[in-house]
Amino acid sequence: MKPASGALRRHLPTSPFKPPPPAPPAERFSMNDQVSHDRYGLGVVIGVEDELAVFVDFGSRQVRITTPFDKLYKL
Repeated sequence: MKPASGALRRHLPTSPFKPPPPAPPAERFSMNDQVSHDRYGLGVVIGVEDELAVFVDFGSRQVRITTPFDKLYKL
């Protein structure tokens, strides 16, 4: 048996099963947004890189976080 791949499966219109829900849009951050990160704590967005990454100042360090922003939440 082959392992599951990361590719999406094709949904047939005649299938009795519902199609998978669309992926939610990535959260948008802007300069000076206050954010919380599960690992680094509270911080402030100091740069946005074409909605691909954000630079966040957490006080003791500055971190570049790329999409998807799973652990980053806007306050």
